[in-house]
Amino acid sequence: MSEPRVLDEISVIHTLGPSGTNLEMAAYHWFGVRGRSADVRLHPSLESAVPGLSDDGHEALLACAVYPDLHSLVFENLGRLAMVDSFILPTYDMVFATRAECARVNTVVSHPAPQSLARRMSAGSTLTLVLSNSQAARDCAGGVADGCVTTSKAAADHGLVIRRSFGPVPMVYTLHQAGGAMSRFAGAVGAESAT
Repeated sequence: MSEPRVLDEISVIHTLGPSGTNLEMAAYHWFGVRGRSADVRLHPSLESAVPGLSDDGHEALLACAVYPDLHSLVFENLGRLAMVDSFILPTYDMVFATRAECARVNTVVSHPAPQSLARRMSAGSTLTLVLSNSQAARDCAGGVADGCVTTSKAAADHGLVIRRSFGPVPMVYTLHQAGGAMSRFAGAVGAESAT
């Protein structure tokens, strides 16, 4: 999408945590295909990552096409963040999981994006939305809920039993550089349009 030198400026990617998210996996993939060591920093939400981004062009935010309010992240940060790359990569398998001892599912946690899978698997259960698929697995393992929709990696990391796998989802990931050349260009175009 962008000139390679723009992408070469990026040495840190901030994205959604905790560990085990599809976005974390995609950030490591982005560095890996470039043969570069990865500096991936995880945040409770993408929104919480933005204020701490350095504007020197060396840091970026990695999002995905189904992230809730991605449009707000883009338009609220015009002139500061610029979308400089995108790629398609399958997610981890998306799964419905429970603790091993759970015989009946009355409560479920899910990130907003795959919540329809939670509703499909547990009609009549109380659904609580959390900030990431990995957080859903943590909450389920911790007894906050009986079941969750999460990634296969997060389910395994937290010792959950996979009750159903929905498989991987081909996903579009977007990389937004903070303060780099493309951001300065976007800011200049926005200022020019306002006059």
